[in-house]
This record gives sequence, structure tokens and C-alpha cells, in this order.
Amino acid sequence: MYREFYGLKELPFALTPDPRFIYFTPSHKEVMANLHYGIEMGKGLIVVTGEVGTGKTTVLRWMMHRLERTVLVAYIFNPRLTVPEFYQHVTTLLDVQQWETKSELLIALGKTLESRHARGLRTVLIIDEAQGLAPHVLEEIRLLSNFESDSAKQLQIVLTGQPELRAVLNNTDLRQLKQRIALRCEIKALPNVEETGHYIFARLLVAGAERTDIFSPGAIDFIFRCSEGIPRNINNLCDNALLTGYAAGEPVIGRAVIEEVAETFDMLPRSDRGRQMGEEREAPARIFTAAGRAELWATGAGGGQQQQQSAVGPTAGTSVESTPSGAQPPRATPVPAAENEELKTPSAEEVGAAFRRSGLLRNM
Repeated sequence: MYREFYGLKELPFALTPDPRFIYFTPSHKEVMANLHYGIEMGKGLIVVTGEVGTGKTTVLRWMMHRLERTVLVAYIFNPRLTVPEFYQHVTTLLDVQQWETKSELLIALGKTLESRHARGLRTVLIIDEAQGLAPHVLEEIRLLSNFESDSAKQLQIVLTGQPELRAVLNNTDLRQLKQRIALRCEIKALPNVEETGHYIFARLLVAGAERTDIFSPGAIDFIFRCSEGIPRNINNLCDNALLTGYAAGEPVIGRAVIEEVAETFDMLPRSDRGRQMGEEREAPARIFTAAGRAELWATGAGGGQQQQQSAVGPTAGTSVESTPSGAQPPRATPVPAAENEELKTPSAEEVGAAFRRSGLLRNM
């Protein structure tokens, strides 16, 4: 198992949005500050955008774990919903019952939100991948934003999605919804090699690594170039590189391993593609093909492949009830994490200090 070979307690680069592995870049910190401020102050509608793989869902899950127990979060991650399906999800997750018509639904929802607000309880509706919402569903979201008291919104709405979400909201037919956006923020890719190295090292620390030289400076540099600083791409490259390095008996992942993995996943920088195609390459004796890595993984070389499964599950919504009574909405799937578990993520200062001690920064 490569975990044992590299001295790891768990997989450091799984693609699931585990909030324990979050690395706070300046961009992530800004988004978290905006989300916390918007929800605490009852600002209403918040929009978060970012490229695929930049960590939007991970940030949302981290925030959901950190919210106070007085906050009820309804999380919808399937945007391909009709209006009736959308309202069915909202009312189920917010525990709104006994309605048959849309008018009755809105009245019942309004009473629920007003009752919670009067007791000092907050309600948040998060819709992930919102760029896929149909215009008529977005119009219903605008109607939901009307629930408010004299001083604050009774329902906080967070729309997150890819950059295309901005274009969707700029549609002239949705100008009333656009005018209600109180806060906008963007999660950006890692900007440079140094931040990429910090990100890799932070995940290794959480996974229990004791060594600081698992990835060479040249490997980290090439990972940044191939991934364009997008965390999901970095995870994919690093996970496959560790599997390949284990199979080849390489204690340190060098640039050659990253090149082979990047070529397999068609992630080579454009400047390197022509050179790679023009070279007569040897049969891969020490660096393994995608089929070889898959075979290794199937036989357990990666260790704990079940950890790669999605933590989201098959349902289209998630709800976390944070009232003192602890009551859970019916048919809702709780966010996967121990209720009182403290999320242990290394601080930026800890990562930076360890990274400097490793000597990698001096060699970049």
C-alpha cells in the first residue's frame, strides 16, 4: 500500500470534499469571510463562483461544520430540478409539512421561517452547481428571497457555481434577481508554485506524513504547470504519482513521474506536448501506464480505495438541523461528519513553517 510506503495514515489526495483537508489560500479566506458575514448579518442572497475543481464544495462543507448550532442548513447539490421538484426538496429539508398547492406551500414556509427568526434561529438554503438551474427555478428563488423581517432576511440563500453562473445571472429576464445579490465572491486557483507546494504539503500533514521530501521541488514545479493551480487537478496528479512511485519503488516523487501521469491524463502544459510527441519514448518500465495503475489500485496497492467514494451520496439534498432540540428534518441526509468532531486542519503558519524547514522553498 502506498500509504505505508510513504508513511501516511490515510490518503492525502482523495477527490472527495473532506473539510479536514481544506487549505486556506487568500482566496478561500476571502470567500469564507464573505459567507460568514453574509449569514451572520442576514444579508440575503450570496453568490460564490469558481472554476471546476477550485474547492467550492469543500469550502461549503467546511462552513456548514463551523456554523453555530442555531443554524439550519438546507443543501441542494442537484440543480436539474423542475419547480415542483425544487419546492419538494426545500420543504423536505426545512421540515415544512402539510401543503398541497403552491400558495399553501409559501404560507407554510413563511410561518416556519418567521417562527425560527423570532426564536433567534437562522435558516440557510445553499444551492451548489447553480449555473445549471433553469430560469423559471431561479425566478422561484427570487420569490423566496422576499421572506424578510423589518431588519433582516429570514432565509439566507447561497448560490454557488462555475463562472458561467455570472452569465446566467446577467440575463435580462433575471435582472430582478441580480439586483437582490448582496455579496459576490470568487474562489480562484492557486497563483504560483509556492502556494501549490504549501497546498500539497498541507494535505500530506493532515494525512500523517512525517517526511517533507515526498515530492521533489522539480515535481512540485511541474505539478503547478500541469494543474494550472486547480486543486482537483493537483489531487489527481499527486494521487496517481504516489501510486506510480510506490509501484516503482521510488521514495521521492520526481518530475519524470509527474510527466508520465500528466501525459496519461492529457494534462501536459502546451509547451511540453509537442516535445513529448516528437520524442521516441522508451517502454514504460519504471513509470506505469494508466492500465497498470488501475491494476495496482484494484489489487490494493493504493490502500483503502473505498475512501475515494463520494461523501455526497445519492440524494439531491442535505440538511443539518442546528436547533437546541437536535431534531432532524424527515428524509434528509446529514452532512457526513461526527456532530462534535473538531476539524483539525493545519494553519497557514504551521504549513509555512514546516514547508520552510523542508528546504523545498529554497530549491524552487
